[in-house]
Amino acid sequence: MEKEKKRFVLVHGVCHGAWYWYKIIPHLEAAGHSVVAVDLAASGISKIKVEEIQSLEDYSKPLLEVLSSDDDEEQVILVAHSMGGIPAALAADIFPLKIACIVFLTATMPDTKNPPSYPFEKFVPSLTQEELMDIVFRSYETHVPPLRTVVFGPKFMAKNLYQLSPVQDLELAKLLVRENPALSTDNLSGTKPFTEQGYGSVPRVYIVCGEDNQISEESQRLMISNFPPNEVIEIKGADHMAMLSKPQELCKSLLAIANKYA
Repeated sequence: MEKEKKRFVLVHGVCHGAWYWYKIIPHLEAAGHSVVAVDLAASGISKIKVEEIQSLEDYSKPLLEVLSSDDDEEQVILVAHSMGGIPAALAADIFPLKIACIVFLTATMPDTKNPPSYPFEKFVPSLTQEELMDIVFRSYETHVPPLRTVVFGPKFMAKNLYQLSPVQDLELAKLLVRENPALSTDNLSGTKPFTEQGYGSVPRVYIVCGEDNQISEESQRLMISNFPPNEVIEIKGADHMAMLSKPQELCKSLLAIANKYA
C-alpha cells in the first residue's frame, strides 16, 4: 500500500533563510512527501528590503501566500524554527483549517492571551552587552515608531547557534545571513494576541533542542509550560540549528509527527 503523501512547509528564523533546510528537504522528499521552504520577506533570496517591512504581515507575506494558494483540501505540517514561530502562529491564526499541525523547533511559541513576542521576552533571559558579542542592531524610520532590526555576527553564531553544527554550515551562514526585523520585541509583532479559535485551535508539537545556547532548554520548557502543546519531543545533542547538527534525528521526528497528525 502506497504511503499517503504529506506536505511540509518550513519556516526559518530571523537573519536566516530557506537555505538552511537543505539537509532536511531531500530526506522528506525521499520519504515521498512534498516540501516548501519559505524565504520570509528580506530573507534568503527575497528581493524585499528590510525597510519596506511595516508589519508582521509584511514580514510573513511569503508564508501567507504559500498557504493561501494551497489546495483547500490539503492540510500542511508547518515547521517553524526559532523566531519563525511568530510568523507561523500568524499563519495559523489566518488559515487554521489548512494546517494539520505546527511544529515548534526550539521556537518562540506564542500563546493566546499575550502579545506574540511575550514568550521570548518573558522566558529567554536578556543578554548583556558582552554576551551580544558582534550582533548589530539598528532602527529604521519608515515606520512610526521606528522599527528595530538585527543581524547576527560570526562570533555570536559560532558560540550560540552553530556550536555543534559542521563548520561548513557556519561558514555558509556567515555568507548568507541578512538584516531582519527584531521579532523579539512587540515593536513589529504587535500587542494583539493570536486567537483561540484560529491559532489556538491548531495542534502543536514542540521539539526541544537540548544543547541550544540561544534558547536554553530551560527557556524552551518554560514556553511549553506557558502554553502546553499536544506533544513534546526532545532531540538530544542538538544545538539551535538542529536541521544542521542533527538532521537525521529531526527528519525522523518530523515523519513521525506527519504520520500522527496529518
